[in-house]
Amino acid sequence: MFVGKKITVKEENFLASEKFTSFPTMVDDTNAAVTTDELGHKIISAGTIWPSNDSKAKGIIYHEMNVNEGPQMAALLVDGWFIGKNLPVAPTAEAMAAMTAVHFKDKDALTATTTDSGTTSRG
Repeated sequence: MFVGKKITVKEENFLASEKFTSFPTMVDDTNAAVTTDELGHKIISAGTIWPSNDSKAKGIIYHEMNVNEGPQMAALLVDGWFIGKNLPVAPTAEAMAAMTAVHFKDKDALTATTTDSGTTSRG
């Protein structure tokens, strides 16, 4: 029997369709998107624009990744329909333009939000 600290995980559905394409990619703890959870683990949240939320964006990380023990293989979503407001950080206009096969169902709302106030994040 395992006894440990009880943690609560909050997951948001950012998929707008059941059809998407993903490819394997290596992720590590050197990226700016890495955060530390309440147990002290270094994680990259599901829905993170990878490798950065700008013109270098290649896709969206599908599952939360624990990179505490070193680099890990992650599923990078490179094609499909998504809900941008449910991502941990809303995509910038540059990131949306760079990910040519990634489409956002709420693109109009995202464009208006990022234009008015810069990059937004979900609360």
